[in-house]
Amino acid sequence: MSVSKRFLHLLLLGFILLISCNQEKQESFTFVQMCDPQLGMGGYEHDVRYFKLAVEKINEIAPDFVIICGDLVHHASDSTFREFNDIREGFIMPAYCAPGNHDVGNTPTDSSLSIYRNLIGADYYDFRHKGYSFVICNTQLWKADCGEESERHNRWVMETLSGIKEIDSRTFVAGHYPLYLEDPDEEEKYFNLPLSKRKELLALFEQKGVVAYLSGHTHETIINNYKGIQLVSGETTSKNFDKRPMVFRIWNVSADSVWHMFQELE
Repeated sequence: MSVSKRFLHLLLLGFILLISCNQEKQESFTFVQMCDPQLGMGGYEHDVRYFKLAVEKINEIAPDFVIICGDLVHHASDSTFREFNDIREGFIMPAYCAPGNHDVGNTPTDSSLSIYRNLIGADYYDFRHKGYSFVICNTQLWKADCGEESERHNRWVMETLSGIKEIDSRTFVAGHYPLYLEDPDEEEKYFNLPLSKRKELLALFEQKGVVAYLSGHTHETIINNYKGIQLVSGETTSKNFDKRPMVFRIWNVSADSVWHMFQELE
């Protein structure tokens, strides 16, 4: 083999190895979606009891991790966030949180965001698990125009999803507000996102290969499918307006399917 051919062969081999290193093997796993523990919404003692019961039941099932889709507490304060954290520490697996409007305000401020970030953690971030990507968003920065905070969040979401697309990873996005309730073109209401932002996100999710968007906020079960993207606003452990029992949702992920089911607490 000539020197030039040997060089090209080694270059190609290195390129293949580089791609292999950047692509994690996609493995089957389960995770739990919890919505609106919202300590104080359904009665403080009631909500604490059911949140603790959910932790106990989820630990028995032993999923890989938990995603809590916002409204961790009903009235944000040092004491309520600390009680939430005390209960969350009972999980034997990671529990990832997204902020809700009761956590950071309908229109977040520097103060409300600072309190959340100091006591709970980052309000938007991403992580990878067994070859899949998870993007946790602060939907209040989509629902309300918070100037530079909203702009930074928008840039981060775009850059993060673009980076994930380049490594060919299937992606889950989670937040608090559902994109829509019944129709992608419905008018803006308290329980959905503004139409222009919704259209932008649906197009972005479709383009970047998002397989599911998880949310809470509605206190009732709303399941939609937009061009193959599962949109699931799940049940709560505080108060359900559709009279469903206190439950959480189990997601099963494999190389060829993504499906979910609810788990009643009692």
